[in-house]
Amino acid sequence: MRQGTASLTHRAVLAIAGPIVLSNVTTPLLGVVDTAVIGQLGDPKYIGGVALGALIFTSIYWSFGFLRMGTTGLTAQARGAEDMPELRAALGRALLIACLGGSLLIALQWPLGFAAFALLDGTAEVEALARSYFDIRIWSAPAALANYALLGWFIGLERARTALLLQVFLNGLNIVLDFWFVAGLGWGVAGIAVGTLLAELSAALLGILLALRYLRSARDAGHAGWDWRLIMARQPLLRTVAINRDILIRTVALLAAFAWFTAQSAKAGNVVLAANAILLQFVSVSAYFLDGFAFAAEVLVGKAIGARHRGALLAAVRLSGLWAVVMAFLISVAYMLAGPAIIDLLTTDPDVRATGRQFLGWAVAMPIISVWCFQLDGIFIGATRGAEMRNASLASTGIFLLLWWVLLPLGTDGLWLAFLLFNVARGVTLGAYFPRLVRGLHV
Repeated sequence: MRQGTASLTHRAVLAIAGPIVLSNVTTPLLGVVDTAVIGQLGDPKYIGGVALGALIFTSIYWSFGFLRMGTTGLTAQARGAEDMPELRAALGRALLIACLGGSLLIALQWPLGFAAFALLDGTAEVEALARSYFDIRIWSAPAALANYALLGWFIGLERARTALLLQVFLNGLNIVLDFWFVAGLGWGVAGIAVGTLLAELSAALLGILLALRYLRSARDAGHAGWDWRLIMARQPLLRTVAINRDILIRTVALLAAFAWFTAQSAKAGNVVLAANAILLQFVSVSAYFLDGFAFAAEVLVGKAIGARHRGALLAAVRLSGLWAVVMAFLISVAYMLAGPAIIDLLTTDPDVRATGRQFLGWAVAMPIISVWCFQLDGIFIGATRGAEMRNASLASTGIFLLLWWVLLPLGTDGLWLAFLLFNVARGVTLGAYFPRLVRGLHV
């Protein structure tokens, strides 16, 4: 019996989800430390420079999230099929795309920077500092994208602890270097950028070394070496590109919905904008936790698809979904009980506090309402069904815009209701494809 058909347990789900949740927590921690370190310089322009520069890279790299997602699904399927050459090739193709994409970003750094700073509205001092940050960090683009590919590959192998190690190493080293370069050497914003560049390069090198170690051990067990002809084979390469293209379109559609929500919040005034920005942090934090179980679904569904086993697929969906619902319920309860205190912690403005409390209920409801769109994303990533994800996201974004227009008379409550129903639409439109996915597998 292939490993993709082996009996699935709660322990197996938590073994994947637990380390992923922990690694996700390190990401916002890095942002907090960056702000705290640069904030010691005593002038808000330094914080603004780092924030603006980091926002540019977050936006660019978010678009390359397909490298993580597509690699996880392809790797898990190869593992479920016990196809070691293809498992190796999945990493090779992902790293190749990462190197090409990162090199292209470096080559296009001038037009990218020009466009980014034309869209962002900062003072001359803040923009100058942000440009310094951008000009330094852009050189780590191939390494940053390689880290996405490596993370996806290790998750696809069910080596979530290795993925956690790489994330902790990346963010931990970044924090240490930030303190050294800024507090110790006085490099300011440039120090934050250099620290991030060196951390991303070091993490990519460590990830590649760990991957080679795994591949050597597999080769010693009797498998073939790394076959570059297979990596460059036309059909698998075209499939990889197609999956990544569809996931990219899906990501852009989701980003458009979030951007529209923020733009409409801004039109409602500074107080509503600030309150909604705080409540969106509630939504983002819940995503860090729910992603762990979505990642578990990616891996376990991918193995089941690779093994062509319907029972394993349904077990993966059932168990990962059960834990995701439990987590979503706990998050919502926590927000309901501690939400007002969290809002007070994040802002001292009395009007923003009052407005945040007024709309807190929407943030409380969001984890429970949106849990299935997260899980279904994980299921379809594991199945490498990029076209379905693309179509569902485009349809959901259109539904969101229509609902926003219909609910305009309700003001900010209408905006939040449209956003909540947008996540419902994501789950419904993607879920409609699920029966076909199940029917495509053997019993």
